[in-house]
Parts: sequence; C-alpha cells; structure tokens
Amino acid sequence: MSSNSVCTVGRRKTSVARLRLSVGSGVYTVNGQCISEYFGTGIGSLKSKKVLEPFVASDKEGQFSFSCTVSGGGRTGQAEAMRHAVARALEKYDVSLRGIMRKNGFLTRDSREVERKKYGFHKARKRTQFSKR
Repeated sequence: MSSNSVCTVGRRKTSVARLRLSVGSGVYTVNGQCISEYFGTGIGSLKSKKVLEPFVASDKEGQFSFSCTVSGGGRTGQAEAMRHAVARALEKYDVSLRGIMRKNGFLTRDSREVERKKYGFHKARKRTQFSKR
C-alpha cells in the first residue's frame, strides 16, 4: 500500500479495537498509554505479548508503530481484539503476509459471545433438577 499508515478494526466478544499502524520504531500506544503500562506487568505482560504475536510471526518486530483505541469487555478480550486489528493492518499493508496471518489464525474473527440467560433458568443453560416423581 502506498500510504504511510493503515487503519483497521479488530473485535473479540464485546471489545472493539480501532488501530492505526504506521512505519516506525516500535512504539505501541493503547488509549494514550504505553502498551506495557496499559496491560501492566506479570500476567498483563502475557497479554501484551499476545497483541504483538502477528509482528513476531511475520518477522516485523520493531519496524512498525501503532496507536490503538480499545473499548468494551475485559483486558483479555481487548488484547485479542487488538491482535486481530494488528494482523488485519499488517495484511492490508503487505498482502504477501496474508498466508502467514491466516495460517496462525490471526485473521479469523473469534465470534464466540456470551449466551443470554433464559427465563426460568438459573443461568444460560443451568436449570432446576428434574424430578420424575
């Protein structure tokens, strides 16, 4: 693609990530914060690694920078929505990366959502015990 930046959207559960990818030095900002600051350390660092998986798979680490606005859901859903957006942006930037992204499953939108609670049930599927007599 000829332009310097690419905009994409990634989704997971109720999380939506709007991402602007540009050629840069590897600066990743999420909602105005550094990615490590946003997800934190410890288990949060695993989430930031999950976001950067498309860069690792395509050997493009440190060659791009992105700015992302993410909303809805929890941190894990947000991380996976961001990973989806990053993969879509890389594929949009360089079409030859499509095979790598598809093989690793980064371009597939995970459509699983929370099932709604039904009337007369305790939860979505849990109900009272059946008694024949």
